[in-house]
Amino acid sequence: MISPEILRRYPFFCCLSEEQQKAIAMVTEEMRVDAGKELFLEGQPVEALYLLVEGSVDLYYVASGDPKDQFLVGEIGSGEPFAISAMIEPYTFTATARVAAPSRVLRIDAKALRALCEVDCKLGYALVKQVAAMAIERLHFARVQLAAARKAA
Repeated sequence: MISPEILRRYPFFCCLSEEQQKAIAMVTEEMRVDAGKELFLEGQPVEALYLLVEGSVDLYYVASGDPKDQFLVGEIGSGEPFAISAMIEPYTFTATARVAAPSRVLRIDAKALRALCEVDCKLGYALVKQVAAMAIERLHFARVQLAAARKAA
């Protein structure tokens, strides 16, 4: 559990009421993570939604099934949520997250968060809107990367 005051600092949670922020804070923990550590792997079931407090996290996609054949598909900066698949069925990671610099992250239990959304539909709607905006942003980043790769080839 963390203080709800921590969540209030981030735009991702600004659309939520104080009560909703308190409920999410109850299922959230803060973690320190060393550079080089993989927080999750593509294809695994999602156990948490994360928010980067400080540091840097990179997202990779494995194109051929060979871990050596990875492509950078996203860079997470301070204040940004990631592992948004926690809110999108089938709740499976679509990328691998590797910590690029020593980091602090908020880890929000995915099952508990979805349960809160089932009870409070306004909470669920607000979070899904935020997640959709992040998905569009990540798609744009991936398109830019793809265009750059095609020009280089």
